[in-house]
Amino acid sequence: MLVLLVAAAVAFTPDQKDPRQRMLAAMAEELERAHKSLQLRGHEAPYFLGYAVRGIDTEEVGAKYGAVFLDHTRHDRRLQVDVRVGSYQFDNTGQQEVFDFDGSDSGYSAGREAPLDDDPVALRNALWLLTDDHYKKSLSAYLKKKGKEVYRPDDPDAPPSFSRETPHVSIDPPLDHPFDRAGWARETRAQTGRLRSRPELFDSQMRVSMDHETREFANTEGTRLVTEQVIYALHVQAWTRAPDGMLLEDSRDYYGARESELPRGEVLAAHLEEMVNELLALREAPVLDPYTGPALLAPEAAGVLFHEAVGHRLEGERQNDDKDGHTFKGQIGKPILPFFLTILDDPTARALGSVSLNGFYRFDDQGVPGQRTALVDKGVLKSFLLSRAPVQGFTLSNGHGRSAPGRDPVARMSNLIVESSKTVSAAKLKEALIAEAKRQDKPFGLLIRDVTGGNTDTSGYAYQAFKGQPRLVYKVDAKTGAETLVRGVEIVGTPLLSINKIIATGDDPRVFNGYCGAESGFVPVSTVAPTVLVSEIELQRTRKDSGRPPVLPSPWAAPLTSAKK
Repeated sequence: MLVLLVAAAVAFTPDQKDPRQRMLAAMAEELERAHKSLQLRGHEAPYFLGYAVRGIDTEEVGAKYGAVFLDHTRHDRRLQVDVRVGSYQFDNTGQQEVFDFDGSDSGYSAGREAPLDDDPVALRNALWLLTDDHYKKSLSAYLKKKGKEVYRPDDPDAPPSFSRETPHVSIDPPLDHPFDRAGWARETRAQTGRLRSRPELFDSQMRVSMDHETREFANTEGTRLVTEQVIYALHVQAWTRAPDGMLLEDSRDYYGARESELPRGEVLAAHLEEMVNELLALREAPVLDPYTGPALLAPEAAGVLFHEAVGHRLEGERQNDDKDGHTFKGQIGKPILPFFLTILDDPTARALGSVSLNGFYRFDDQGVPGQRTALVDKGVLKSFLLSRAPVQGFTLSNGHGRSAPGRDPVARMSNLIVESSKTVSAAKLKEALIAEAKRQDKPFGLLIRDVTGGNTDTSGYAYQAFKGQPRLVYKVDAKTGAETLVRGVEIVGTPLLSINKIIATGDDPRVFNGYCGAESGFVPVSTVAPTVLVSEIELQRTRKDSGRPPVLPSPWAAPLTSAKK
């Protein structure tokens, strides 16, 4: 790997044998041409330009009922162009200025597609058109933003529009990304064929994929990057209905930076058997009434809690957005969590033990090195997740500007890691749960073992709340400690109240890998968290989603008879 840190723009000499570097050189040439000459007469030229080409190669195989239903090979390339007019202190960017622009009158908008074959001339032409389009929109937004400043009082504490960052040159070596298509086709056929023997499941599916992203990046400060990333994934999902008609779903999701990290054969079969047994148990489980009281959240559920209730509210752009609820704005140096909790976000962490972390990267999508960032230290707020949009008190990015291909980067989580100085064993946590239930005169506490995901709304015009979708919830009897599976509830709450109800944590940190969707699209993320004990959590009934099961039995449960002549 070639890594060169520089203090100013440098000449980039590509290796002509590497098509990625040839494309990067073409980008750099067009970038310099635009930076030197792009200017509408009587108006300002751009002070900064950034280009990225992000190519995704996807291999995917999926099966149902013992047969392949999905067999895809997909290659996509998208352009990202950042054109800024004005200065680092004050430019065209800002939520309102972006959405106020009305460019539909021109009748034309440049596309974000990049050439799939490595044609430098075609790439430069696509960049030329998109740059021209963005320059006009940026100039219009800049003029509107300047006009609005006439009506706004001066704010000496207002942060700059864009951060000044040290440029970097780094070329990753090509990354191997094998995909055993034939082997996975056999595997998915065999495993979904096994599920046919469980007629209680009216539907099921399995999908295996490999996503290989190659990115070429250049900006007018001198940054030149070629990066690669591979994520393998295996998803299994099954559905059934309870006797009362409630729709029940269970799934297993596996991720890895290497194909060998995905389970196969008897190991995968054992996971599927566990999933089926959970679903069959859920069919017979009673529906839980709405509940408020103590609960244990297993690491996966705890990770979702911290991701939704804390992580999203520490994203930098939200601190500058007048429409956001600003849960933690102005709280730097103040306690926001129990004293024994520390929260980091570390894109440089590749794995926890043998488990690869989805949120790993070396450079973010604005060309800034990813940095391990202490967000909360011993309960005290220390920093935010920062892109190149400065926040009051923070003038530099910490490498968290992220986006899906073709989207504009904003500050996002990567690997959110929760650490605790107050840990106890699983047995002690259960004892503490029972003691807390008795203290509150509750007949039971809850144990939330698994979740499917969550969501939150941070906007100022809505209620500050989050929601989690638990999959496995158990009532823990306050007298006997017996665990009883229940169904039909979801976690709800307000972030500040929920996280400050944490009274103890386990010594069992685990990884929750997945993808997070927000303003800049879906990006791969991870959380690492231990089990947490909360003195109070609220669960409400899930939306009533019931119906009749299929009228006829499945064909494999009731074999078709041949018609007689």
